[in-house]
Amino acid sequence: MRSFPSLRSEGGRPKAARQRTDPGATVRWQRLVGRLWPLPALASWAACWALYAALLRASDDATTAALGAALLGAALSVTGATRWRRLLIGSGFPLSFAVCGAIGALPRWAWLLPLAGLALVYPLRAWRDAPLFPTPAGALRGLADAVPLAHGAAVFDAGCGLGAALVELRREYPDAALHGSEWSWPLWLASALRCRFARIRRADFWSVDWSGFALVYLFQRPESMARAAAKAAHELHPGAWLASLEFEIATLLPQLVLESGDGRRVWLYRAPFRSRD
Repeated sequence: MRSFPSLRSEGGRPKAARQRTDPGATVRWQRLVGRLWPLPALASWAACWALYAALLRASDDATTAALGAALLGAALSVTGATRWRRLLIGSGFPLSFAVCGAIGALPRWAWLLPLAGLALVYPLRAWRDAPLFPTPAGALRGLADAVPLAHGAAVFDAGCGLGAALVELRREYPDAALHGSEWSWPLWLASALRCRFARIRRADFWSVDWSGFALVYLFQRPESMARAAAKAAHELHPGAWLASLEFEIATLLPQLVLESGDGRRVWLYRAPFRSRD
């Protein structure tokens, strides 16, 4: 089983020089910011509303106050690590302001209610992984031909959401023992009801032992791929597969790249993995 090279820098150099030459410093910073998400978005939205209230008290002009708060949101959006996060940060105040204004008598704090519902369906712990983007129909077409599995092989959907990927995996592997995990209890319940053909547990897929699976399927986000690669390298047995829809693992050479039915790519890695180094 292949191990991953350490990102630690060489000792004995000045701190500033290590930061300029050590790519691990950037990786560590990105991981730290990723762990804090969505707190940066929540803090930005709160700051926009606080500025709006202050400007409204100072000028009694709702238009000026709203414009100032929206500009603050746009400025804060540059802190987002990805395009979607920048969009979420920048659009939070304008959208919540528009909703509150459209309903009229609704208090300004009422925009927190849909956020509370979102937190129930998609808890804070899950925000650090992929958002709820179901696997499109047909995205895994041809997977069974590219990666044939033995009858009854165990296949795991890491973060199954509403069960869309399990449906696709069942179409490809009708004789497989399908498993899934989902941390959000409403999504877990929905996927369990939808996919009675699979064994779905309510769990964080990072805490699930992958060693018993012949294939692990991921549809995560780019920031999660290094961690997934390390977990797969540590736990998957030789010959087992890691399949990732859309996002490749930058440190590994894929065994195969499948052009899926809807034009997306499925990156396929087989243990023991081959490093790009």
